[in-house]
Amino acid sequence: MDIVELEEFLSRPDEAVIAAIKNLKGDIAILGAGGKMGPTLAMMLKRADRERRVYAISRFSDASLERRLKENDIDTIKCDLLDRSAYKKLPAVENVYYLAGMKFGATGNEPLTWAMNAYVPALVSEYFADSRLVIFSTGNVYPFTDAKSGGASEETLPGPIGEYAQSCLARERIFQYFSQKNKTPMTIIRLNYANEPRYGIIVDLTQKILKDEPIDLTMGFVNLIWQRDANSYIARAISIADSPPEILNVAGPETISVFELSKMIGRHISKEPRFVNNPADNALLSNAGKCFKLFGYPQMSLLEMVERITDWIKSGGQLLGKETKFQVRNGKF
Repeated sequence: MDIVELEEFLSRPDEAVIAAIKNLKGDIAILGAGGKMGPTLAMMLKRADRERRVYAISRFSDASLERRLKENDIDTIKCDLLDRSAYKKLPAVENVYYLAGMKFGATGNEPLTWAMNAYVPALVSEYFADSRLVIFSTGNVYPFTDAKSGGASEETLPGPIGEYAQSCLARERIFQYFSQKNKTPMTIIRLNYANEPRYGIIVDLTQKILKDEPIDLTMGFVNLIWQRDANSYIARAISIADSPPEILNVAGPETISVFELSKMIGRHISKEPRFVNNPADNALLSNAGKCFKLFGYPQMSLLEMVERITDWIKSGGQLLGKETKFQVRNGKF
């Protein structure tokens, strides 16, 4: 399987996505479409309704990605969302998926992090005041929860740790303000953690095991979800957009032990993992029960995720080269 085949698999819409997108009025824009999930989300939305225009908007530093999007009949627009004047060239579409933001490199570059995560949302909210929006956020806005609790629900009060997570809560608050001010329907997605063969916690752990690097167990528990399943939920989340915004956790159904997950990976790559430290009693965990009640259970199991991702890595498949840094507990990314 090459990258084109992988992206075809990750972007394949199921019947529920097709029905949800065909029910929309107007065209679609994905802001920040050049990141980890944007390309396959754009492809999924286009495949769900070939007659509808889908715009992928990004700085597009990767020319090959822009080419692949165009090959999937997606309109690409190069744009720096920090530039207020650049919004004049954006289409005034009825449906917007907002994926822009900054996490990696946030420590040491805090002003840009806050500009991307709190200032850009104001510009987007003003320009797309008459649209429906799905907003990418993160489970990092939650406090750590007890590993036996099932994770934070949408009713859990935020408790962001560190400036990155604080700026993400600021992003939510800015969108909430403009949603209420302009009656703009929105859904805020709190995501953790999406996985595919090029990126994610399973990739991180597999690489550590292959390099014989010890795995720190302090952040001892995680939620994992296959990226296609996550994109399916995110695509359909526009159907519940409201003012004030709906909040929706998108995460895997299980609280997974990093120790057991690493052992599972080790069995698939025939290499024993090494560990340091003991698991803390709490971790960054989300409860996605509301999502499953609305949209059904994820299709991809944990075992199949591990098999597909480790097979990709063993075959020399290309990786995105960005660690999730899921093990960070002080909020410094």
